[in-house]
Amino acid sequence: MSKAYRKLVVTIFIFSSSVAYCGALKIINSMDLPGSPGKRFDYLKIDPDNHYLFSAHLGNNQTYVIDLKIEKLLKVITDTPGVEGIEYVPEGHKIYTSNWRDKTIGVIDLSKMKVIKKIPAYAKPDGSAYASPFHKLYVSDERAKKLIVIDIVKDVVIKTLDFKSETGMTRFDPVKKKIYLNLQDQNLFAVINPETDTLEGTFPIDKCHGNHGMALDSANHLAFLACEENNLISVFNLDLHKVVSDISIPDGVDVLEFDPGLKRLYAACYSGFISIIQEETPSKFKKLEDFKVQATTHSLAIDPETHKVYAPTQEADGQPASRLYIYAASVP
Repeated sequence: MSKAYRKLVVTIFIFSSSVAYCGALKIINSMDLPGSPGKRFDYLKIDPDNHYLFSAHLGNNQTYVIDLKIEKLLKVITDTPGVEGIEYVPEGHKIYTSNWRDKTIGVIDLSKMKVIKKIPAYAKPDGSAYASPFHKLYVSDERAKKLIVIDIVKDVVIKTLDFKSETGMTRFDPVKKKIYLNLQDQNLFAVINPETDTLEGTFPIDKCHGNHGMALDSANHLAFLACEENNLISVFNLDLHKVVSDISIPDGVDVLEFDPGLKRLYAACYSGFISIIQEETPSKFKKLEDFKVQATTHSLAIDPETHKVYAPTQEADGQPASRLYIYAASVP
């Protein structure tokens, strides 16, 4: 093979490779939201029945309802002071907000698009999880070191579990029918039985320090844990009760979401990245990209039908903002 021919082959290979790989995400739209710019956002949640996105604007004390079919703001719900966590409950057509400024859990009737009740919490209600077979909502009260259990039929607290650690994100596993909770001060993973609302066990998570965020691949019995203090994603096997993989990511990891269709984990990092990790098998994981986004991006939501990623930010190009960015995932 001549030098000229070899050079031509290498050139074609490099060009074709660069065309084939276009990144795991691309921005396709953005929308400005009515809150004062520069104020912190928090969790988001998708309502798959009505194709709504709910976005908690903590710093502006309000919650947005966005119609994903037309990507337009539908409603601004007020009286959600310091809203952090947000959970959609199709039973009763409601959403629940974790309001840290008045230490309550707000109940929003979606037919009226307004707060109809406030349930007392303790110090800083945060992430929440809906266990549909049990008609219960589980709310992490982070600084009170508690997990609040709410009967969503009567909208009353029926039990409170106490821990020796601040409580991070909680999730419901529909396959194993368990509630999981991060105990972020102790670097422990807790398993709770929602039938009895009792603690079944706590498990160490090795290298992971400050486990706050969590996402699940319930089909493959995996929990993904966001290690805030040392910039890792730890993959916890729910059958073996141990960490099976650790993946380095940029600084400031917070919210994790898993797309079961694409088998991709997304990690929002406050330093200005969304880390995208591909689950190749239940024991093999590959980072696709640390996708550059606006600084202060630390929460996101995924539409499992369209694979779109929604991420709000309080900053755009170094300036205060109140904006939602919409990204499309590259599909193999």
